[in-house]
Amino acid sequence: QAQLVESGGGSVQAGGSLRLSCAASGRTFNAMGWFRQAPGKEREFVAVISMSESGTTWYTGSVKGRFIISRNNAKNTVYLQMNSLKPEDTAVYFCAAGSGLGIRTKESYAYWGQGTQVTVSS
Repeated sequence: QAQLVESGGGSVQAGGSLRLSCAASGRTFNAMGWFRQAPGKEREFVAVISMSESGTTWYTGSVKGRFIISRNNAKNTVYLQMNSLKPEDTAVYFCAAGSGLGIRTKESYAYWGQGTQVTVSS
């Protein structure tokens, strides 16, 4: 049974940084990444990385230049380095893993972590 375990959330002031980790067990995936969900809002795409040799990355526009997604294939783990955090980044961040099709669409991901809270205060 595949499992995704996240860590690294927390509270930070605006302009600060946090690093999220997501470790997969039980199998490998073609793509892994992050979605987030703020209170009363839909879960939205944040960033995804291909776990193949290409290592291609995708970001939503609002985090480009501030967030960096990376991977360690030997550990079957992905990371999200979040810099210059803003209050609007406050959300529960979910790790997702899937086939690599429909990269930006949450319905394309069959495996999800339990979520980790990120709170950015102004």
